[in-house]
Amino acid sequence: MKKPKTDVFTAIGDPTRRKILLLLTAGSLSINMLADNFTVSRPAVSKHIKALQEAGLIAIEENGRERYCSLDAAGFSEIRNWLDFYENFWAQRMDRFGSLLKKQFGEAEKKMKKKHKKKKH
Repeated sequence: MKKPKTDVFTAIGDPTRRKILLLLTAGSLSINMLADNFTVSRPAVSKHIKALQEAGLIAIEENGRERYCSLDAAGFSEIRNWLDFYENFWAQRMDRFGSLLKKQFGEAEKKMKKKHKKKKH
């Protein structure tokens, strides 16, 4: 697989590009149809589309004189892998924190029971 020319995180860092990706969740759209959703010029939208394509996030298919964009699931794998790493990182941290709390709560509970026993005698 060829390395993308545009870093995927650079590509999704721009709000216009994120909106393009969101619009494409409804299905394939022509570049003109995408451009109609923005106040920037069509050439500016085309540059954003090119960056998304170079990052592997969208595919472009020619159909007659129109070029249609669609999401490319394979391009999102780098984002998913990055998110998975941090999700696992935080899950492990929270598990360790939970274990620590259980241990400390258990020790505190034992001390309370001992105090309670001493008061009864």
